[in-house]
Amino acid sequence: MEATDPRPALGSLWLIPSPISESEPLEVLPLSIKSVLERLEHYVVENEKTARRFIKRAAPSIEQSELRMRVLNKYTPTEEWLELLEPCFQGFDVGLISEAGCPGIADPGAELVQLAHEHGIRVRPLVGPSSIVLALMGSGMNGQNFAFLGYLPIEKDERRKRIRECEKRSRTTGVTQIFIETPYRNQKLFDELLQHLSPETRLCLALDLTGSSEQLITRTASQWKSVRPELPKEPALFLIDAR
Repeated sequence: MEATDPRPALGSLWLIPSPISESEPLEVLPLSIKSVLERLEHYVVENEKTARRFIKRAAPSIEQSELRMRVLNKYTPTEEWLELLEPCFQGFDVGLISEAGCPGIADPGAELVQLAHEHGIRVRPLVGPSSIVLALMGSGMNGQNFAFLGYLPIEKDERRKRIRECEKRSRTTGVTQIFIETPYRNQKLFDELLQHLSPETRLCLALDLTGSSEQLITRTASQWKSVRPELPKEPALFLIDAR
């Protein structure tokens, strides 16, 4: 008779996208996410209050008191990351939810996903909105070759230098350059882009994607200068194509 392994089978790590706007979750997420939420009890989240609100809106039948949540954000010590996967080692599935959008994309959850792979835990990503992908889809820019750069430097001279580097890289390689900004600094960055980009460089502005005030517009820098909109303090992405 063969000996059986007394250890429980490992649970899976589910990567659960959340809305990137104030739209109702099931208006922008597939029903498959609701069915996964309805059978999970263990979660790793970037913000517990936001995650509970999302789950309540997406799957209102869930009893919130039964949910067990651990927080993973930029302040979580690296020595605690493996503890977040403990339910998986006990045979329970775990859901990973970021503050908005897809876990692991511009998100601290990427390190947890790496740990899951290292320990043989199955990683199961679900379909959901990514502002980076949506902006690129709607920009008309090079979707075959692109780079997401996160935030540009805050310091003025460093930011100007980085803008010009991004434009040069796009012009010489054809790589679309994508970056984000904190909403209250949208206008400042936009004005600096118009100041430092060449007139023929295309600049895409993507605001509040999937939301009620969504805007997705691509113009050359010179065309933008002729209209110079006042940007709302909404989540924004900026894309550059200097080909």
